[in-house]
Amino acid sequence: MDDGIRILVDRLWPRGLSKEKAEIDRWEKDLAPTSELRKWFGHDPAKWDEFLRRYRAELEGKEEELARLRQEASEGTVTLLYAAKDEEHNNAVALKRYIGGG
Repeated sequence: MDDGIRILVDRLWPRGLSKEKAEIDRWEKDLAPTSELRKWFGHDPAKWDEFLRRYRAELEGKEEELARLRQEASEGTVTLLYAAKDEEHNNAVALKRYIGGG
């Protein structure tokens, strides 16, 4: 695969996906939204802006993990993996924005 470091950024392991098939380099559960926030959001695009605000608040205080992620991204390709079906409204997209990747 040519997608650099592969990091799963969900709190729960994706259903039906074996660890071998996922080919992840690291699982960053601590950078995933809390179960409460994930359930509240429910991947509802109408809640996206509020989800972003709440998720950013949850990421505060996780500077060590975020600094590592930013450093890796500055050195090469990092692929953030997620289980959601919605490619535009998910925590990986929100995390990428938060660390400055778009």
